[in-house]
Amino acid sequence: MDEIGYVFSPLDLKILILFILRRLPGEIETERLMQICQEDGVVNYFDFTICLDELKESGQLTLEDGFCSITPRGRQTAETLDTSLPYSVRMHAEKAAEAEAAAISRNNCITVQHSSNETGCTAELVLNDGVSDILHLRILCADEEQAKLIEKKFRRNAEETYQKIIAVLSE
Repeated sequence: MDEIGYVFSPLDLKILILFILRRLPGEIETERLMQICQEDGVVNYFDFTICLDELKESGQLTLEDGFCSITPRGRQTAETLDTSLPYSVRMHAEKAAEAEAAAISRNNCITVQHSSNETGCTAELVLNDGVSDILHLRILCADEEQAKLIEKKFRRNAEETYQKIIAVLSE
């Protein structure tokens, strides 16, 4: 009986990893990439890690601080080998990559950071629409703990926060 729709060899897994990375607008957390690859329940952690290291050693991708991104060499390899994945795997991976790409694009439009100096702790929150900043706030906080909380909530609800500010200022 033919085994259809799953990743069975290390080469298949490497192609799948490059297939997904090629469709993303930026870097992805390595753990999240592993979750996407494991969705069919066939890929295990050890195989994934070995393939990722081999792809890094061959210059197909970069790994830094828990994040992974494709190199131009990896992109070229992926373009050449995309169709060698089974159709069902490609469709499933494409759908997962599309959803992840939207999340990465949204994340890239939100910047949060804080700094402390002699006057206190300041949280800086930025929402960008891909062209320019549509909201840029600098808020004096009671302490670093409050700044981190503000950053976390802004990252989760940036668009809603923007809408609330516009509503308050437009009354």
